[in-house]
This record gives sequence, structure tokens and C-alpha cells, in this order.
Amino acid sequence: MWSLQKLLLILYPALSCVTSAAGVIHVFGYEGRDVQVSCSYDQGYEDYEKYLCKNDCGDSDVLITTSERNKTKYSIYDDKRTRICTTTISDLHSKDVGKYWCGVTRTGKDIYTEVKLETRKDSCCADVIKLQGYEEGSVSISCPYESQYTNNLKYICRGNQPSTCLQQAVITSDNIQKRRFRLTDDKMSRFTVKITSLTLEDSGLYLCGVHRNTGLDVFSAVLLEVREWCCVKSETMSGIVGRPVTLQCPYPPQHQKNRKFLCKGDQRNNCRDMTSQSRFTLHNVSSNSFSVTIAELEAGDAGTYWCGSDSQWSFGNYTKIHLSEVYQQQTSTVETAGLTNSSHVPSKPITGTDDTGNGSELKAVDTQIYENNDAVVMHSKRNTSKLQSVCYQYDNDYEDQPDYENFTADGEIYCNQVYNNIDRI
Repeated sequence: MWSLQKLLLILYPALSCVTSAAGVIHVFGYEGRDVQVSCSYDQGYEDYEKYLCKNDCGDSDVLITTSERNKTKYSIYDDKRTRICTTTISDLHSKDVGKYWCGVTRTGKDIYTEVKLETRKDSCCADVIKLQGYEEGSVSISCPYESQYTNNLKYICRGNQPSTCLQQAVITSDNIQKRRFRLTDDKMSRFTVKITSLTLEDSGLYLCGVHRNTGLDVFSAVLLEVREWCCVKSETMSGIVGRPVTLQCPYPPQHQKNRKFLCKGDQRNNCRDMTSQSRFTLHNVSSNSFSVTIAELEAGDAGTYWCGSDSQWSFGNYTKIHLSEVYQQQTSTVETAGLTNSSHVPSKPITGTDDTGNGSELKAVDTQIYENNDAVVMHSKRNTSKLQSVCYQYDNDYEDQPDYENFTADGEIYCNQVYNNIDRI
């Protein structure tokens, strides 16, 4: 194999002695990545040795030959069918920039093809456009390009690595609809990618790419921030079963003329309007707030509610309310054998009419019976009893009686606002 230096000294006084099979080949690569240098050769040289060298192509400048096939940084492959010899340079660095030669060894002078390699950092870009969207909404990313690229392939990818952007593109102009992404091209100076049903995970950097047949692709960068559906304020409240409860609902100023509603469901976009039900009454409180009163709260009313002021659920200030129910204790039990105290004990003694018809204060074995809000139950230790019904009236003469009292009785006494049952011997 003749070196370029020998050719310069012996055959020709100038570099023009180096013949080029196809002019100068420009190759571009990204730092830290691989690049391929492909050179074609004429028919008849399929079985000749090929190689890649650098600088002046002296013996020490030869990087790899087809007889070696692989080195740490270089590998070479000769496709004899297409007559293209390709050398791969791995892990590019800035020091790899410069002039290379594809060579074909032959008797006399070798055949050379000049190659110029340029590298760039595998990142983009100096200018980044910032874009904002909201969860479950949509956003359009606008990607400008020069008019000379009207018919070139366009695409968009996530991340900040131009070297792998096309391979990892979420959508390209060859396939304009892909799941939540849609690409449109005005064929003049801009293409647009619309993303629907946004999630918080869609946040991040996107690269708009235009593929070029020669050289590196052209990119522009967009930083997308997806915010939580703006701006949800969560509240937790409870109500007592059987009683009314009122939910306060502020709304954004831009929704002042919108229809207001309260809906129920775990997700706002799949909830049921409750204001059409008779127990739910909506009140306009002010220009930026309304309230909903639920009459006679039921156990089934517990759950998640959304204060709505826009049927399209465009972003704004919304309130999510978690409502839980509380049962009012209605029955207390006191057992004579172990004396279990009631958690609700009335502060008034009970008077009524005994079985002789005489109005008198009822007593049971030296123990006063006090009124509960709803009922007082006493269980007798006796095995036999006689059940009679008596209705009692409250006696206000016993306001000074203690609020809580342990007691025993020979009979079972039931006292309720509606009926009272007494077991007497």
C-alpha cells in the first residue's frame, strides 16, 4: 500500500495527485455517539483491500483495514454487492473532527475519497420555547422550519438528544395520527403537533425535528409544563344524618355567567349532576360563589362532590369536597349486671301515669329514671316480667337532678319520644 506522502514526493508535487472517486464526503456526528463513513468504489475492485486513514494518510495514519475488520474504536465492513465500504467510528469526541480518506489498495497508486468529519454536542437547543397546559386538557406545539424543507420529513420526540430523536419520535409526518398525538403541516413554514388528554407525565422537553438528506437534522426545542387541573382546592366536611348540610362553592370570575351545578363522583369528568334532585337546592351567594344545601342528609350522600361552573371543565379555580356522614346516637343501654353506662343520659326525671291511673312520679326501686334524647333502656335481672305501655310527659320540676346516674331496677323500662314500655311486677 502506497502512502499519500510517498505519492506526493515521488509522483506529483501537489495534493492533486490524490484521486477522488466521488468528490468530498461530508460526515456529521454527535459527541459520545457513533458515526458511519461510507465510501463507494468502482466495479472491479471488490476483492481489493479497503481502509480508512486520517490526515495525510501516512503509514501511522491508517486507522483500520478490511483485513483487520475490528479495532476498539473502529470497525469496517465491505459490501461487495453494493460496492460500498463503511467504517464506523465509535464514541465520537471533538478531537475526532478533521479530514479522513477512504482508500482502495492497488498496484501503483491507491484510490482515495476525501471525507470531512464534523461533530456536535448531543444536546439542543440554545433557545427553548416554553409552553403550558393543564391536566386532561390539550396543547398544540408549534414547530417552525425554513421553506426549503417543505417536503422533508417532520417529527417530534421527547428528551434532549438529537442523535436518537428520529428513532424515538412520538409521531412523524408519515403517520400524522398516533394515539393522543396529531401532526399537521401547513407546507409553508410550520408544522404543529397537538397533544390531547394531557397528563402530568407529559411535562418535559420536546424536540421538533426536520430530517435532512445530507448533514444533521434541524431542531427546535419546546419545554412543556403540564399543571394539575387548575386549580383544585380540596375540602373535607361531615354532616349529621337526617339534618341539612350546606356546601360552599367558589368559582372563577370568568365563569360568572355560566350555569352552576354540583356533581358527585370520584372523577370530575365522570360525575353526576345532583342539583336536579329535590333534596339539593342551589343558592347564588355572590358574584364568585354559590352554595348547595342538602336537606335531610342520607347515608348514601357521602362521597366526593365537585362544584361546577363550566360544562366543558376548562381550567379555573374549582373545589372538590369530600363529604362524610355522622350518625346521631339514638339508643343507650344500661345493664344491671355489670352496669354499662349510656353515652347520652338526659338531665330530666320522667313522670307519667301509673297503672292505677294516678298521675305521679315514677320510681323503680329507689332509683330515678332520667330521660334520654331518644331512649333509655334498662334490662332487668328478673326472669319474668309484665309489659305495659305508658306514655310519659316531662316534669320541669327536676332541673337540679344530676346529668348522669347509675341505677338498678326490678323491671324493664323503655322510654321514647313516641312510646314507653314498662315491665312491672
